[in-house]
Amino acid sequence: MLVFKFGGASVKDAAGVANLANVVKKYAGGPLLIVVSAMGKTTNALEKLTKAYFEQHDSMHILYDEIKQYHYGIMHELFGSEHPVFDEINNTFVEIDWMLEDEPVDTFDFIYDQLVSVGELLSTRIVDAYLSQSGLNSKWLDVRGYIHTDNTYREGVVDWTKTCESIQQDIPAMLSQNIIVTQGFLGGTSENFTTTLGREGSDYTASIFAACLNAKSVTTWKDVPGVLNADPKLFTDTVKFDELSYAEAMEMTYYGATVIHPKTIKPLQNAGIPLLVKPFGDPEAPGTKIGNTSNQSFEKAVIIVKDNQVLLSVSAKDYSFITEKHLSNVYNIFAQNLLKVNVLQTSALSLSACFDFIDERFEKLMGQLQENFNVKYNSNLKLITLRHFEQGLIKQLTEGKKVLLEQTSRNTAQIVFASN
Repeated sequence: MLVFKFGGASVKDAAGVANLANVVKKYAGGPLLIVVSAMGKTTNALEKLTKAYFEQHDSMHILYDEIKQYHYGIMHELFGSEHPVFDEINNTFVEIDWMLEDEPVDTFDFIYDQLVSVGELLSTRIVDAYLSQSGLNSKWLDVRGYIHTDNTYREGVVDWTKTCESIQQDIPAMLSQNIIVTQGFLGGTSENFTTTLGREGSDYTASIFAACLNAKSVTTWKDVPGVLNADPKLFTDTVKFDELSYAEAMEMTYYGATVIHPKTIKPLQNAGIPLLVKPFGDPEAPGTKIGNTSNQSFEKAVIIVKDNQVLLSVSAKDYSFITEKHLSNVYNIFAQNLLKVNVLQTSALSLSACFDFIDERFEKLMGQLQENFNVKYNSNLKLITLRHFEQGLIKQLTEGKKVLLEQTSRNTAQIVFASN
């Protein structure tokens, strides 16, 4: 069986949904499970709505109306004005209506997962309806009953034993009769609350299903020709990798390459399942194959750019040396706040960490650190990570920039600098 994952860009409009159906038709002869992300920039829009609701801002209802009109516009193009999917979408939006009627009482992360998750519920209802209209045997599946997580909202930790048991119990029989359409990014708790698996987590969802079902392969359909050595929006001379090893792909995603979610590779590597990254605009193109490739060479360095970074430095209030105990305490505080350290550097008297700025977590982090440490920080920074680099490339990328931290090892260089 095959597992496909379609990202938001591939279903951003009616033409994208129609193209998805054309791709699926080419593979409809065998068992196929499709994981679909929220449409276009819906997740971003729902994040804005969540923040406005949590802060009870006047823009809340305007943002919500924009989200609804965007989806209804796509549906009118695909189905006209009379189709049962309109009732399904109306019922899905009711989940948001109920929340917005009351003032927030839960934590931001809990509210985030209950609201933002609606994007995938909407997109999969629409995709499933269109596949059925196109003559395909399609079945909508609520992933929250199959991917079981703990209560770590926004970073749900998967219970693999329970998840695989649920998937293996029901899904094979369904696949013998239907193409399954389900949501990426989402999970469910034992209390029937929704969790998310981390931003851009739909790739991870696909790998979970693939590993539990022993799939032949996973294909993630993107708006790029495959895995490139750099973001084509930022660099003009990018090259595509025909093949990548699991290990190299894991390194790239760990450092922030957004083409694949960081948690995607491990389940596939453990099961020996290849991951194909292919362009949805050219389904016959070879894309990139990630698997047990060996003896890989790199003609050009891999360049990964992360925006919206914070560089934070802590020092002991009594000016004592930074020890392993200090390091353990600081890391523990980062872990408690679900913040991943992208670069770490120590000196005799200070410890510096670079990480993604997440507004609602940063203030809590600062408060906890300031209890025992002196803290300084710079925000609105960029982090460039270079894999398989040459020294000249570092000079080229940092020329004229204010570098705040630079760190190199055998294969990897990381530079933090102020955004222009």
